[in-house]
Amino acid sequence: MQVLRAHRRRQLDQRAQAAENGTPWTDTGYVFTRADGQPINPNYATTRFRKLVQRAGLPPVRLHDLRHGAASLAHEAGADLKTLQDLLGHSSIVTTADTYTSVLPEVQRRCADATAHLVLAAARRTRKKIKNKARKNRPNPRPKTGAPIPAAPALGTNTQVKTPRRGGKPARTATPTSHPRDTHRRKGPDSKKGPTRSIAGQTLDDLVRPKGLEPLTF
Repeated sequence: MQVLRAHRRRQLDQRAQAAENGTPWTDTGYVFTRADGQPINPNYATTRFRKLVQRAGLPPVRLHDLRHGAASLAHEAGADLKTLQDLLGHSSIVTTADTYTSVLPEVQRRCADATAHLVLAAARRTRKKIKNKARKNRPNPRPKTGAPIPAAPALGTNTQVKTPRRGGKPARTATPTSHPRDTHRRKGPDSKKGPTRSIAGQTLDDLVRPKGLEPLTF
């Protein structure tokens, strides 16, 4: 109302000035008129707006597109669609959502950044869980005292087993390296020469029994 009253005062001043200068003035009763009181041509606003766009170096845009731009900016600022529908005077919210609001590049960028932040945060949590699980399943590390680790006995050597004696001193006895009937282990030196030679530690039954029919031993 204040803006309309101020506009009305300017319009009365223009009419009074036109009367002093002898310029014709037509009282049409319109709110927005030309300098002589005649109504404004409907194409005047469109033509004037196109010239202003060209002077400002902006891309081609229609005057009605300002309505769409205002709705998109208001939606980006946080206004919900129901408020925009009432502001624009639409009967259906579908028209407001599909026609009068657009997703600006800044909004798309923020959405992409938020999605990337969510994915990277989930990846960091998953990587941390994997590291913790691998650390729990990892064997105990070597002692840091510098003590040498006992070496494993070499293959082919006889391990000594100590058994207590009555005198209190342990006796050392050599454990057998192979079973007498174990044909898969390395045999000792030949005791005889010729086609009927026998290997030390074998019996007559071992020589008569064909290969592959060795008895099972436990």
